[in-house]
Amino acid sequence: MRDQIFAIIQGALTEVNATRKEKIDLTNIDRLALYGTTGVFDSMQLVSFLAAVEEGLDDELGIEITLTSEKAVSQTISPFSSVQCLIDFILAETQEPLMASA
Repeated sequence: MRDQIFAIIQGALTEVNATRKEKIDLTNIDRLALYGTTGVFDSMQLVSFLAAVEEGLDDELGIEITLTSEKAVSQTISPFSSVQCLIDFILAETQEPLMASA
């Protein structure tokens, strides 16, 4: 599932690049900082990007998730600090209900 989530995020970043004057360097997406001091998005751009990722997760994988939840923004290590952290957060959130029902 990690590869599928990565592809959704990569697609959302590609869509963002299509509308940006300053393109995001997508050569090392795993380590790409999304938000923060070295991040590629300001707060409004981040919310828009996350909405696209949420839509992709729902459309392609049937995963309904809110990436701007209180839980997401209160993490010690921000899920928005890198693409890898975002993938890890999504995986943790999607596996949590499976653990609870087991």
